[in-house]
Formats: sequence, structure tokens, C-alpha cells
Amino acid sequence: MLELANISKTVGGQTHIAETSLALAPGAFNILLGPTLSGKTTLMRLMAGLEQPTTGRLHFNKQDVTGLSVRRRDVAMVYQQFINYPTLTVYENIASPLRASGESKHDIDRRVQKVAGWLKLAPLLKRKPQELSGGQQQRVAIARALVKNARLVLLDEPLVNLDFKLREELREELLEVFAGRESTVVYATTDPTEALLLGGNTATLHEGAVTQFGPTREVFYQPQDLLTARTFSNPPLNEATMVKSGNRISNHNGLSFAADGGLKSLAENSYTFACRPYHLLLSEPDAPSVAHARGKIQITEIAGSESFLHLDVAGHEWVAQTHEIRDYQINAEVDLFIDTRCFMVFDSTGRTVAAPEFS
Repeated sequence: MLELANISKTVGGQTHIAETSLALAPGAFNILLGPTLSGKTTLMRLMAGLEQPTTGRLHFNKQDVTGLSVRRRDVAMVYQQFINYPTLTVYENIASPLRASGESKHDIDRRVQKVAGWLKLAPLLKRKPQELSGGQQQRVAIARALVKNARLVLLDEPLVNLDFKLREELREELLEVFAGRESTVVYATTDPTEALLLGGNTATLHEGAVTQFGPTREVFYQPQDLLTARTFSNPPLNEATMVKSGNRISNHNGLSFAADGGLKSLAENSYTFACRPYHLLLSEPDAPSVAHARGKIQITEIAGSESFLHLDVAGHEWVAQTHEIRDYQINAEVDLFIDTRCFMVFDSTGRTVAAPEFS
């Protein structure tokens, strides 16, 4: 268990990490999700002991490790820019941290062979890094971290530079490798889809602050605020400022629908209404209350069996995600429908006042 108690980091008067408290347990992935420069790497460096916090304490398995250097911590870290020793074989690359710590030849061989088997590197142990593909080289970097059997493993966007197929394969392998292990694993990513695929627990970050932490699916489906919902949405949320007045919800751009279901209880006020792209439909759903709008196609992106329609909806830039091939002419108009039970609603401070009734 890694515990961060009121940790913060300021440099030159600038806050890099706002005061943060987290409890990261072994047995599941602990994911740091946020865009570039949101503080993920800095937070990991604090966990590793590569940097010291300005305030707060770090405890690992109930031991205060705040002042310990990285060399005195049982930690392994893998970066997105994989680094291997070009003159050493794959075997020697993986074995290098064990040789540095004075392990016996027998133990080194046993552990290298075991980790190489996990990551499908056994047939490649005699090769040099330049003889490997990008995905194989990243496997070597990960293997070198895993062979230490560290109690804390930090993975800083380790798959970001690989193509889609390799990312998919390595992600599955990592889940298998860490299943049932006692290591506390922290995994940083900018990709909400990757966070969902890894499961476990997720902390969403925005400008150095953790906005929410909890079971990954819970954070995705029940964000506590607008910042969290935006962080955990790719493509971006579809948003519109709307006013509840009587039994209608509308805005000056012409969007309007009935305040039915859970929306009835909203006080009369101005809110941000948001839905995810897959909730924006091109045919009317069978639902008690449906919001309707017209959208003008700006561009269509086809990705495999999915299409992403970028739309102008009453002056708002929205995206519809469909699980089929759709190819429209630019400026073509389409009807759009939203089951109103799928709306997320946020007040003027950005706090969630209504969460979707359906995922």
C-alpha cells in the first residue's frame, strides 16, 4: 500500500502538484489519467523518490519513505521512451539490475528466464536491441523493471509510442503479468479508453490536482464534477449551457426539451448539460423523454467500423460516435437525438447535480 498524505510540489513559486492524498493498494492497477502536463509524471517521480515533496509525507506499507532516495526504495519505473543498453543482449539488459545488486548467477538466470517467458522474450534473449521491433524493445524495458520484483512498479505511459496492435497486445500481457502479484502498480496514461480497459482504480488529474479517485468504472460513469467528466472523455464531451424554467430546459441557441424524469427535480437555474458522443444518436430511441436537435456536418472520421461525426449544433461543436460507417457531405444536415436520462448536469461551480441513469 502506497499512501500519499497531503503531498504537494512547488517549484519557483509555481504549483506542480496541489495538495494530494491517495491510498494506492496492490492487487489492481492504479491509473493516473490526465492530459499532457497535468502532473502525472511529477506525481510518479515523487512516488519513486526522484523528487522530494514540498509538503506532506509518503508511506509505503506503513513505513515513512518521504526522505529516502530512489536507490533505497523498492521501486521500478518504466518510461514512455524505452531505454535499453545497445551493446548488451536482451538477456544482459534484463539481468543488469540484478547484477548491480549482487544476485547470484543462478538466481539471475532463474528470474530472467521467468520474466522473459511472461513477456514472450525467451526466443530473443541472445539478440541485441537494434535487432528488435519497437514493441519487442519496449518489452525488454518492461522486463528489466519487472525482474527486480519491486514492491512498487511505476509505468509512465509505457505503450504510447507503439502502434495500436502492439499497444493492445502489451496491455493484455501486463494485465496477465500483474494479476495476483503483491506489487503496487501505478500506470499513467492520457487515454480514457486505456484506463477503462485496464480497470482497477483511477485518479483523474487536472493542472496538478487530483479531481477524483475511485474504481475506474465509477469515476467514468459517475464523475463528481465537470473537470473529471472532461478528463475522462475521448472524444470530448458534448456540452451546452441550458436554463431550467418551469417544465422546459432550453437555451438562446434554440435547443429545447422537456424537463422529464430526474430533470424535474432540478431547481430553476442555469446549468451545463453534457453527454458523451456515443449518447448522441442519429435515430430516435425508444425512451420516455428525448431531446431533438439538428446538426450540420463539419467533417466525418471513419475509424474501422466506427464513424465520428463532427457537427455544428446550434453553434456548439459536438461529436456523434456511431458503430457503423457513415459518410456525409460537408454541411449536410442531420437529425440528432438524446435520451435525456443520459445527460450529465453540472451547476455553475462545475459540481455534478445529475448523473446519467444509463451507461
